[in-house]
Amino acid sequence: MDVYVQAIQLLIAGLTTGSIYAIVAVGFNVIFKSTDSINFAQGEWVMTGGMIAATAYATAIIPVWLSCSIAVVAVSLIGGVSERLVIHPLKKPSPMLITLLSIGIAICTKSLVMLILGKTPMGYPAFSGDQPVMLGGASITPQSFWVLGLAFAFMLMTQFFFERTLLGKTMRAAAADRDAAALVGINVKRSVMWAFMLAALAGGVAGVIITPITLTSYDNGTILGFKGFSAAVLGGLGSLHGAFLAGLFLGIAESLTGGLLSSHFKDAVSFVLLLLVLFLRPQGIFGKAEISKV
Repeated sequence: MDVYVQAIQLLIAGLTTGSIYAIVAVGFNVIFKSTDSINFAQGEWVMTGGMIAATAYATAIIPVWLSCSIAVVAVSLIGGVSERLVIHPLKKPSPMLITLLSIGIAICTKSLVMLILGKTPMGYPAFSGDQPVMLGGASITPQSFWVLGLAFAFMLMTQFFFERTLLGKTMRAAAADRDAAALVGINVKRSVMWAFMLAALAGGVAGVIITPITLTSYDNGTILGFKGFSAAVLGGLGSLHGAFLAGLFLGIAESLTGGLLSSHFKDAVSFVLLLLVLFLRPQGIFGKAEISKV
């Protein structure tokens, strides 16, 4: 294959994969911005979105777009119910406690999906067929364009939500100072529930758009969650645009490593980049160091 064509092929593949990491990373940041905690159930929500959409398509014989819409709504509700059952009853929900409980949510979600939907890998047709599109000599599947377009649209809507809507602003206020937000009449616990629903919705969107390319199964969530977490840390926890750009960068780095060196090294890229950032710039590439006066 021509080097120029190979470069385009790897770049598009990297952007496609990176878009999924970016959405997952945005989900991590939504929870972090609202609670200062890390939600380790984010990857399982990605897997759940794909599994529900595939099951709905296979058993109910309904259009793909309807199956995906049902899955996204269902995962968002799962996120809200998880928060109501596990986080809401806490009298003093510290960030560390929420982080630890999210591990329990992840384990329960994975187990329930395995018991209810089964262990068999599942999938469904691409949104607009499998006929590849030729771009600069490279063969690109139409689903890649769907992934890229929906990822950018989701990022813009999330940015708009936090910057322009009243609910988004109350969530930011609750994250900045829970006590001060409560004093001015903001229902902090309700803000946390909305954050979980929005983060789960992000996972559901990522799951339904990537499943036609990679298939999905009950054990896919852990690795997707780790890649999304790596992107969130690379971009800087709390920075939505940083997480999004870092997700794209991580996907391209993986694709180039797998294509030019060896596929065996592909998954190691996330670990290496994560360790480098933690050692050299713990606040992330786009994050800002916090100064505490004592």
